Amino acid sequence: MPTRKATMTEGASNPRPPAPVSKRKAAAAGRAARRLGVEDWTTAALTVLLRDGVAAITIAKLCDELGVTKGSFYWHFDGIDQLLETTAQFWCADQNDAARGFHGLEELPPQQRLARMGELLTAERVWQVELAVRDWARTNAKVAEAVKALDQRIFHALSDTLVDMGFSAEQAEMRAGLMCFAGIGFVHGNQNLPVPTEDQRREFFRFITSKETPH
Repeated sequence: MPTRKATMTEGASNPRPPAPVSKRKAAAAGRAARRLGVEDWTTAALTVLLRDGVAAITIAKLCDELGVTKGSFYWHFDGIDQLLETTAQFWCADQNDAARGFHGLEELPPQQRLARMGELLTAERVWQVELAVRDWARTNAKVAEAVKALDQRIFHALSDTLVDMGFSAEQAEMRAGLMCFAGIGFVHGNQNLPVPTEDQRREFFRFITSKETPH
């Protein structure tokens, strides 16, 4: 009696179970469906910076983070230095104000605006990136220009807030400058000095915005 051959329909009734796919491979497959852009790489660099520190930002580490080969990296960058420069410029750019938390500050009452900026400054994510970016600015002119633009933007935001609180332009600029210097000092000294509490930040802003004449 001839052996009956299995039909295609019968073979499909018992399909072989698919091999498990790791989350990393699945994510890589999703990224492969679209070409990675510069922002994908800068975001990955910031992620590694916050999690593992500046020294961990290497091409191999970032490629592993994104699940791609080095060829994808070199499509956008000549080397790791150019990526770090681009990442720092992205962090300082005004289009990143929303991610930094500055977006919409002008809609808040002046006192709440100051309190919000103080909260943003002492947030761990912010000062860690700020410290790394300012360190890069010491040896990279383009990063230094980006940091300068960010500092001036923050200075003018503070100065405008103080004018809204009734200070003259001259007084507003002086006090805004003191706040900026205090903020930059916090970035560089927070690992060695106690981090200001919410009450201490509130007292600092009360002191710097006081209109009382010293006796």
